[in-house]
Amino acid sequence: MTETRQGASYADTRRRPGFVAALYIYTSLFVVAAIVLIPLVTTALGGFKTLGELRVNPFGLPTDWQWANYWDILVSARYWQMLGNSLLIAVLTVFLTLAVASMAAFTLAHVHFFGNRFLMNYFLLGLMFPIATAILPLFIRIRDLDLLDSYMGVVLPQVAFGLGMSILLLRNFFRNVPRELFEAAFVDGSGYIRFFWYITLPLSRPILATVGIIAFVHSWNSYIVPLIMLNSQDKYPWPLGIMIYQGEFSTDWQLVLAFITLTIMPTVIVFFAAQKHIVAGLTAGAVKA
Repeated sequence: MTETRQGASYADTRRRPGFVAALYIYTSLFVVAAIVLIPLVTTALGGFKTLGELRVNPFGLPTDWQWANYWDILVSARYWQMLGNSLLIAVLTVFLTLAVASMAAFTLAHVHFFGNRFLMNYFLLGLMFPIATAILPLFIRIRDLDLLDSYMGVVLPQVAFGLGMSILLLRNFFRNVPRELFEAAFVDGSGYIRFFWYITLPLSRPILATVGIIAFVHSWNSYIVPLIMLNSQDKYPWPLGIMIYQGEFSTDWQLVLAFITLTIMPTVIVFFAAQKHIVAGLTAGAVKA
């Protein structure tokens, strides 16, 4: 009987840390979710209010739902034009980032040459500097290349500043590809290019999706590079479209919030659609440094 009680008490003591840990995890997740969701919900609800109500009651529910705020934006041709510009710039950025970063990461992961580590550290050095610190040299270089007021004038700087993180993630993933596959491919007469194209890339879908989503979101939300490089309003992406609702003396904040809500929805949808690949890519790439 005593042994039974001791066993039960021992089992209880083992259950308690598990309950406490689960409570801590769920509480932390709830807090993080609240931090993320409250601004999003407040922004979406603010788009249904009038300007006066938004100033008096910024966080509560609208007393009179202004559906016209969203509808006027959705039926506007300029909104879809800016959305198309953002999509084109983001797709080009993702394509070039994946193409250049995957080839560079494969070379740094499997080809050993003098200066390999130095070159990798050089790429990682770009993570220390935000793009705003180099906006003047970038503007001069893009001007010399005659790419001002063009989509490529925005895409190329975004690709250049996204290569550091992309190469780091892809290189760590490529280094975890089994060495046996590499040796078997070489025995069969396959070179580096065929091994990269037919073996490495098909096995790297999770990390490619991760890098692609990161590049897409950064490009979609980029503001300062399009602001400096673009002059024509018909080429503006959506972050510059917010200026439409800013007047000289006042700003239609309810329309700004509605516009922001409609334009961040594509990134939210893309993120949730590729969530499994993102988690798999990050965890697989974190195994080996």
